[in-house]
Amino acid sequence: MAWMSSGSTSAELISNMAKHGLIRSARLTEAMKKVDRANYVLDKADAYEDSPQPIGYEATISAPHMHAHAIENLIDFLLPGAKVLDVGSGSGYLCAVLHHLVGPTGKVVGIDHIPELVEWSVENLKNDGLTSTLDDKSIEMITGDGRQGWLEKAPFDAIHVGAAAPMMPRALVDQLAKPGRMFIPVGTHTQSIFQVDKDRDGNVTEKKLFGVRYVPLTDRKT
Repeated sequence: MAWMSSGSTSAELISNMAKHGLIRSARLTEAMKKVDRANYVLDKADAYEDSPQPIGYEATISAPHMHAHAIENLIDFLLPGAKVLDVGSGSGYLCAVLHHLVGPTGKVVGIDHIPELVEWSVENLKNDGLTSTLDDKSIEMITGDGRQGWLEKAPFDAIHVGAAAPMMPRALVDQLAKPGRMFIPVGTHTQSIFQVDKDRDGNVTEKKLFGVRYVPLTDRKT
């Protein structure tokens, strides 16, 4: 139903996604309606299409329905006050949605290895009315190798990875809270989404959910 879910406005896009079952959680619907995707894309004319779009530097912003799938999977760990890491944060869109789920007492860290994208994401968040969250660091956008996570702010109740890793990054698993959950695409030629859970005792389980095609996590080209 993804191809039927595009809209002419942000509200229409989210409403169509909910109508077609791509968003099931009322909390997620409310959070996504607070974020205008037009502030996070290069081509404003296509902002409300349910499709991935290039954002430069060989990176993309995922289709809205994929963002919804990811957050639906993590939603039980995105309670008010939770700490979240978004690896490959790109345009900053998902960081904004995550902030509206964990609230002002929560913490969202977005990490990307391309400094120009990090700078752009900060401007995007400001344009979307989130300047105060950057000032008080309830949203923090940093430049770094997301495959190594961000040990300084770990552990994280939830980790979202927005690009495919060739194998499971152990550093990210180690930085999950107890309990915690990670949503991550893994693979090279064939990719699958994995749900990684860590229980209260630190036991880790990995569950393959479905096949996908994501851009890879990469080093910056020099």
